[in-house]
Amino acid sequence: MTKEHNYELSLKWTGNTGNSTSNYRTYERSHTISIPNKPDILATSDPAFRGDKTKHNPEEMLLASLASCHLLWYLHLCSVEGVLVIDYSDSPTGIMTETANGGGKFTEVTLNPVVIVAEETMIDKANDLHKKANELCFIANSVNFPVRHNALAKAFGYQD
Repeated sequence: MTKEHNYELSLKWTGNTGNSTSNYRTYERSHTISIPNKPDILATSDPAFRGDKTKHNPEEMLLASLASCHLLWYLHLCSVEGVLVIDYSDSPTGIMTETANGGGKFTEVTLNPVVIVAEETMIDKANDLHKKANELCFIANSVNFPVRHNALAKAFGYQD
């Protein structure tokens, strides 16, 4: 039996400066993403497309979704496999290429997780579990570009 999960939110454009969309430069790209019982997300387009650099944009949120989904699957797999994660951080990067018609698409995303595990004997397993997490990640399975991993695991107390 297939389990289906449904998601909903509301999005409201807040960038009407009084001239509606009469000209490409007359309106702001600002909008608010609202999800019940959660803080609103103030969003806009990337600054390259006349967006406000102080607000989130869809491209950043795509990176965040991929990194967050990977983190959650990875922690789950580590807990099942007996890998004790002490700390996890990531700084994902993505490449988006504009197309001739004015659109664009992501061509790749690279996750760069740094994982601290409790013991040195857990490092190999910790590194291996990134592949499985990628295979299970709902978001990574929904995109049409590669999601690469440049993962680094260290044992607790490791000194650079």
